Amino acid sequence: MSTIAIIGFGEAAQAFVAGWKTVEDSPIKAPIATFDIKIKSADQRRGLLDACTRLDVISGESPRDATTGKSAIFCLVTADRALEAAKMVAAYLDKSSLYLDCNSCSPSTKVAAAKIVEEAGARYIDVAVMAPVYPARHRTPLLLSGSEATDAEALLASLGMNARVAGDKIGQASSIKMLRSVMIKGFEALTAECVLAARRAGVEDAVLASLQASDPGIDWTARSSYNLERMMVHGTRRAAEMVEVAATLRDLGLPDGMASAAVDWQRRIGNLGVSAADLSLNQRIDRILEHLLP
Repeated sequence: MSTIAIIGFGEAAQAFVAGWKTVEDSPIKAPIATFDIKIKSADQRRGLLDACTRLDVISGESPRDATTGKSAIFCLVTADRALEAAKMVAAYLDKSSLYLDCNSCSPSTKVAAAKIVEEAGARYIDVAVMAPVYPARHRTPLLLSGSEATDAEALLASLGMNARVAGDKIGQASSIKMLRSVMIKGFEALTAECVLAARRAGVEDAVLASLQASDPGIDWTARSSYNLERMMVHGTRRAAEMVEVAATLRDLGLPDGMASAAVDWQRRIGNLGVSAADLSLNQRIDRILEHLLP
């Protein structure tokens, strides 16, 4: 039987829990508990508690409330809080429990977090979430690495999850995630810089037509719209991830100019707080420009 705690109860955590509820013969026989720092916020507490009620999850008032006695702890915070989260819960981890670090961090950050968790006696797994959590939810592809990755793979399989082992060393899974993000999140940032400027110049149709002619394998209008939507909805979180991507590149002795520039674009658009729902590409561009320009 698995007893589960989740650190951070945002989109990914809620998607996983919703998916687990559909699994027949699930090993989860006890209520899932979570701790999210939003519980301490007067503005965010009610939204968190409503999400927990909807998914039958117990919201702890402290890390101890959520993690004590749990056999598996999923950490799903933002990339910039991953190391802090490991420090926060280390004292409450049971010996031999699995700590699944699902955050989008550099390999060096994962290694540092692993040291904290393993010194507490728990078993650390480097987990890379390799696609958006919707619509796949718990079936979202995951990569695992670390000396305990095979045990983690078995646990995740029992939860109906789609995970495979990438290697036996901490950092192997996250390296794949980080270097993939150079392209994916960088492409989003390039998209924003291109189409926003094209719209301002009044040549967006010609630019998109030229791109379509150069590479007809991509629907450039649809992909540009999707890329902007990702930044509008998740730009702040993606910026935190790209900070870790830049650190990964520096750790490898390589320049990080493209990744660092993507941080700026992701953060700028994410911080606007602009809705992207049910809008065309040009409507998304105009919405961003309206809030971006003085």
